[in-house]
Amino acid sequence: MTDPAAINEQAQAKRKQLDRFYAEVERVLVGQRPLVDRLLIGLLTGGHLLLEGVPGLAKTLAVRTVARTLHLSFSRIQFTPDLLPADVLGTQVFNPRTGEFSIKKGPVFANLILADEINRAPAKVQSALLEAMQEQQVTLGDHTYPLDLPFQVLATQNPIEQEGTYPLPEAQLDRFMFKAKLTYPSKADELVILDRMAGISPDTAVNAVLTPADVLALQQTVDQVYVDIKIKNYVLDLVHATRRPGDYGLDLGPLIQFGASPRATLFLIRAAKGQAFLDGRGYVTPQDVKTIAPDVLRHRILVTYEAEAEELNAESIVERVLAGVPAP
Repeated sequence: MTDPAAINEQAQAKRKQLDRFYAEVERVLVGQRPLVDRLLIGLLTGGHLLLEGVPGLAKTLAVRTVARTLHLSFSRIQFTPDLLPADVLGTQVFNPRTGEFSIKKGPVFANLILADEINRAPAKVQSALLEAMQEQQVTLGDHTYPLDLPFQVLATQNPIEQEGTYPLPEAQLDRFMFKAKLTYPSKADELVILDRMAGISPDTAVNAVLTPADVLALQQTVDQVYVDIKIKNYVLDLVHATRRPGDYGLDLGPLIQFGASPRATLFLIRAAKGQAFLDGRGYVTPQDVKTIAPDVLRHRILVTYEAEAEELNAESIVERVLAGVPAP
């Protein structure tokens, strides 16, 4: 389908299916709409999500609620320094009766994977997720096993405690579509949370309103969202401005050690399509790109020591790039 008007009409019709999803999720979650949006965009565009926030912000509850509402299988993996790759992927088990090996699949074989405190595990365990995240498959011994679709990894890391943590390799960071930062709820939202969740056994039950097949159908709709050539060039300009800021009149060269990779270009387009779909449109606008760009780019830019000396981080660099590159 290439007719923008027809694509827009189809997107509007399909978007209505998500009204029930949001209504069901908001029975449990309070003030977490941006997080739910990012989770949903990731699911609908095949992207993974890195969540950064202090403990107690309902990250696990949010992921579990979304999984139940969409009737998706869910696994939670608590990353610790003594975790082994086999604890994540699974292993081969020898059967002495038959003299053959059988496969015991690990928790990665689910639709939604919550990798809790992923930076507490050593690099060998972190890299065990790379094949699953990129290829949506797992190799155990001589055999490769496809993962169930849709598949999404949601990793969390604590920004406060640094003792006993391992920084994520750049290759793994780049495979996350988003790096979302969670903040404390407002006072009004926290009062609602207090009224709803302060009991010994709070009600967190939700009904499944969509199925995995519905999610895959929505993925096809999002994939057809129209992106004009001007929007594509705008995305290219944003990404290239992180690599060669001087070409765009930005005095950021001494502050950026490495700019965003080509994967950032792909993810930014896909995420903008998802954002447009959530807004009920079948076409991408420059505002869609601006809305989603900080979460897509903040973990893909390495700043220099000079930037750190000026107390500038990757997020502030992204803000200056967005402000300096003209939108179509």
